[in-house]
This record gives sequence, C-alpha cells and structure tokens, in this order.
Amino acid sequence: MDQETKIAVIGLGYVGLPLARLFATKYPVVGFDIHKKRVDGLREGRDHTLEVEDDVLQSVLVKENPFANHRTPSAGLYCSADPNDIRDANIYIVTVPTPVDKNNRPDLTPLLKASETVGKVIGKGDIVIYESTVYPGATEEDCVPVVERISGLQFNKDFFAGYSPERINPGDKEHTVEKIKKVTSGSTPETGKKVDDLYRSVIAAGTHLAPSIKVAEAAKVIENSQRDINIAFVNELAKIFNRMGIDTHDVLEAAGTKWNFLPFKPGLVGGHCIGVDPYYLAQKAQEYGYHPEIILAGRRMNDTMGEYVASQVVRCMINKGICIKGADILILGITFKENCPDVRNTKVVNIIHALQGYGANVIVLDPWADPGEVEREYGIISHPSLCSYSHFSIPCFQYDAIVLTVAHKEFLGIEWVQFLKPDGVTYDVKGIMEGVVNGRL
Repeated sequence: MDQETKIAVIGLGYVGLPLARLFATKYPVVGFDIHKKRVDGLREGRDHTLEVEDDVLQSVLVKENPFANHRTPSAGLYCSADPNDIRDANIYIVTVPTPVDKNNRPDLTPLLKASETVGKVIGKGDIVIYESTVYPGATEEDCVPVVERISGLQFNKDFFAGYSPERINPGDKEHTVEKIKKVTSGSTPETGKKVDDLYRSVIAAGTHLAPSIKVAEAAKVIENSQRDINIAFVNELAKIFNRMGIDTHDVLEAAGTKWNFLPFKPGLVGGHCIGVDPYYLAQKAQEYGYHPEIILAGRRMNDTMGEYVASQVVRCMINKGICIKGADILILGITFKENCPDVRNTKVVNIIHALQGYGANVIVLDPWADPGEVEREYGIISHPSLCSYSHFSIPCFQYDAIVLTVAHKEFLGIEWVQFLKPDGVTYDVKGIMEGVVNGRL
C-alpha cells in the first residue's frame, strides 16, 4: 500500500482497537464507534477492555482527524463517534460483534448496520474489509449488497471487498495481533493482493492469502468449531469419569504423555467466538440441506456444562447434609475466561441461575468484571472487592459452598477453605484450588 492509504476501523472493541492501534503506527487511522462513552475513554488514553495498555494507546493517539486538510496525512489514531470523520478513508475495516440470538441463530444486525455506515461514506476505488466472524458467503451475499444499496456504487467495479478474519484472544498478552499470522482475501485477485499487502505491512507473523473470500470465511469459522468439538469431547469424558469416581485431570495428565495427544481440558465454553461461531456454520449448512451432527452435538454438550456444574455442587452439598435452600454460595469469577474483563456470553451465568433455582443465596466475586456491565447484561450483582494484590476483602461470615469458576490470578494461592462453614463444600471448575477440594470437573 502507498502513502495515500487512509484507514477507517469501524468498531473499537476487543478486535478493532488493537488493530487500529497497530495500523496507526504506520498509517493515518480513524477509529469509529457508535458508543460515545467508549470513544471518550479512548480519547483520554484509556482502554477499559485492557487489550491495549494505556501508554501504548497514548503513543499513537492524535487530537485531530488525520484525514482533514492534509494532502499527505501522517500516521496516528483518531477516535470518533461521528461517521462523517471516516468519509475520506479509502480502506474501511469492519470489526463489529457477530452474536447469536436467544435461539442461537446468527444475528447479523451489528454487521449490517456497520455496512450501512460504510455505504454512506465509501467512494469509488475504495475497499471494505470485514474481520467479523461469519458463515461462508456472508460478506458477498449479505454485507456487500447493503453497501451497494446505500452507496449507489457497483461492487467490483466502483468499490471492492476483502475478508481477513480476526484472531484476537482477549486477555492474551503473548499472542497479540501483530504476532498472529493473518488470513487475507479479496473480491478480485488484484484486491486480494492489495489487502494482503496492507496487512503484511504491519503483521510481523506474516499473512496467508486465501483464494477467495468464502475460503477465508470458512477457515475462520472452523477454527473455533474445531476447538468447541474438542472441548465438548473432554467435557463428556468428565461426566463419564465423575460417575466412575475417576479424576478427569489425572486421566488427561496420564494421556498427555503421548506425543500427539491434544491437551484440551473440560470447562465452560463462553465468550464471543468458540461458544458462538459453530452456530454460524451450522445455520449455513442447514440452508444447504445438511444437518451438522457433530457440530451441534458439541454445542449441546458445552451449553449444558453450567447446569451440570451446579448439579454437582448441589450433590456435594447434599452428601454433607447441607440444606440447599437458603445456603450461602460464593462464586469466584464471572468473566468468560481468566485475567480478562470480558463477560460476553459467559457460561458462569448458567451456574448462578441454576443454583438460584435451587433456592441458594449466590454471591459473585470477580476483580476483573465491571459490576455495572454484569448487572446490565445479566441482572446479577458482582463484587470486585480487591483490597490488595494478594487477597480479597470478602464478607466476614463463612459460606456453605465456594465454587471457583474462573482462574483469575488473584484467586491463586488462597486457602479458600478458611472461608467455609464447618463441613462446607468447595468445587473447582478449573483445577487450581488450594487445599481440600470436594469436587471438580
């Protein structure tokens, strides 16, 4: 790409912000987000997702739109909630969420809204690149027609498209965006090369140019479907071995001594990718008249694990003669993964709701989650209550049960049994609790 490249990134969340920051080290970039509060925080140099360190973000921020009144705009990132600020870009990169609805059907609403935004500002010769995870065909069959309709421009004549699936792993400070090989694609061979050149100019790990947009879309959606199925397998093993009185973690440790054994562990499968993407592939498969047995079986298994954990906690409590109704149960962690504030599609919520259904009094402790976001999304009160880097300020009374659901670093090395009532129960979903453990996956 030449020095005239001007990039607009639409959506400044877990995916969009790290990408915009990276591109801003070499190109003029305007990051657009519909949430003004989010934009205001970024302009102050703060990222509440913690994906980009404040000093790193501040090093690329500029106070004025780099596209405005500059023949050769300099590199830097300008954040805005005004769509007019991205009008002069010539590369538009869409990084918005692709969730499922309550019936697990793909919800393309954010993606189509973002396509409308692009359609209002895109010009002749421009390229729109999608990074959001979708089923094969979504870019060209669902998104591009929206851009065409709004802009009045003709696809592959007046404007072009690309697809480069995101591979962000929230909370992972080792596999950051520039260190992960990027799959790229374009709607024409020439566009594919331009898209590949653009990403290769900032991605240290290199790129892989796929032969078509559909191939790139399919590659992304099977990455997470594969992980989902593998985790579902070990979750089923956990259910089997628990009935046999065998420790699943001991079994996996023994099996892991074989050189080609895959090291998956049982657990809750939530978040914006693994717990969602297989439904996108399954829906598209069904449109082609094929019912995906293995993919949906894996989803069913993983979606039931929250209720299964709750039932195992209750079983442990009953075996100790603890009355479930009115019992005080402490849940350690509500984010979808450790050391990350992301609560999207967290399956810990299923455990909480199930225990509340038994009549238990559930208290949630999480130093990473935003209590306001947890309450807005799930109607659940959570407590950060971090009084130092080594331990928590938790209520003085003791609990009938403590369930460790997320392996936050702040939970490590604490003898949680000291906060139990006599004959209280500990249940360890992640296999990291110190001291006596009454049950674990």
